[in-house]
Amino acid sequence: MEQNLQLTKRLNTAAWILTGAVLLLVGLMRRVKIPLPENWDFSFLPPFHATVNALTAVVLLAAFYFIKQKNIKAHRRAIYLAIGLSVLFLLSYVAYHFTTPETLYGDLDHDGVLSPEELAAVGSSRTWYLVLLLTHIVLAALIFPFILFTFIRAYTGQYERHRKMARWVFPIWLYVAITGPVAYYMLMPYYP
Repeated sequence: MEQNLQLTKRLNTAAWILTGAVLLLVGLMRRVKIPLPENWDFSFLPPFHATVNALTAVVLLAAFYFIKQKNIKAHRRAIYLAIGLSVLFLLSYVAYHFTTPETLYGDLDHDGVLSPEELAAVGSSRTWYLVLLLTHIVLAALIFPFILFTFIRAYTGQYERHRKMARWVFPIWLYVAITGPVAYYMLMPYYP
């Protein structure tokens, strides 16, 4: 019991450190740009990100199905896969945003500035996009450590605590996984 408590404390500390590092990187990626070597192009990454997020949503739904069927082994494998996909997404997303200028919703001429004509052309759809994007980003940042804590509870055998957390962590994680591809498809016409 004491050994399990120590493991839980160490894993929780690691989760907080990882959360801080990820939030720092995400905060810096809009301010710091790292030039890519000549002839390198990361323009393939946004559709890759949308695909990985969509796959994460499908895997999360499979994990939910498996646990409802009391198939713990399949549930565990699905969660490992969902976490792996999320890590792959995060690494790729940060690499893309450290190396590539931001794409603005409505920027038809790809100059990085929204003219009054461009704003008029997109109308209220820009507001809908920004609301979707804001909820996606805020909830992704908020849920990240709780995904880790929920995983830690199961990993350390605290199944009742795991279940209590998963009841509210799962729908938020699923929302983030679904809204990522939706935001991408809304932004797709404005990529250079």
